[in-house]
Amino acid sequence: MKFLFDLFPVILFFAAFKVAGNNSQVTAAFLSQVFGLVGIAGGVDVKQAPILAATVVVILATVVQIAWVWLRHGKVDKMLWVSLTLVVFFGGMTLWFRDETFIKWKPTVLYWVFATVLLFSATVLKKNLIRAMLEKEMQLPEALWARLNLAWVGFFAFLGIANLMVAFAFGLSTDVWVNFKLFGGMGLMFVFVLLQGLMLSKYLEKEPPT
Repeated sequence: MKFLFDLFPVILFFAAFKVAGNNSQVTAAFLSQVFGLVGIAGGVDVKQAPILAATVVVILATVVQIAWVWLRHGKVDKMLWVSLTLVVFFGGMTLWFRDETFIKWKPTVLYWVFATVLLFSATVLKKNLIRAMLEKEMQLPEALWARLNLAWVGFFAFLGIANLMVAFAFGLSTDVWVNFKLFGGMGLMFVFVLLQGLMLSKYLEKEPPT
């Protein structure tokens, strides 16, 4: 359930893009009116309508997600604030300039922020964040914790590069990128976590016999 909640903005981004793509003329007319009301000059081209609608939806969805976490738990994880900041900045630039390049860069920047935080914390602050999250579930040798942290650094760095490759390198359509953003990223994450779980399964804490 938490996994789906974390994916809530991405799922709505995907859904909004698909729905708007099937109703691009209506969406373009609606967005043109909304943008005019909030002071964003210029009409919306029919071809741009799906990605602009999806961008509006993902910004609103991220705000709602954080508001829900705040009301339910009284605090919000720092990485959620980072995600909100990036989606508002890159999404806002996309809407203002009518340029999908900005929103396509957002996942890469977010992945690279994750990688940088993990690496900086381990090398400079001497705090292994992966260990802090997982040590209640398993006990690992110190060297293995360090390798596990580096594996996540490398994985997030790879995801950032993969996003850029799909978005810009092969001349693929925005529709392909939107599909990759949900299914490709989720699939790669699932495979990585599964392989990691198989390798670390022997270290998982076993409940004592009753």
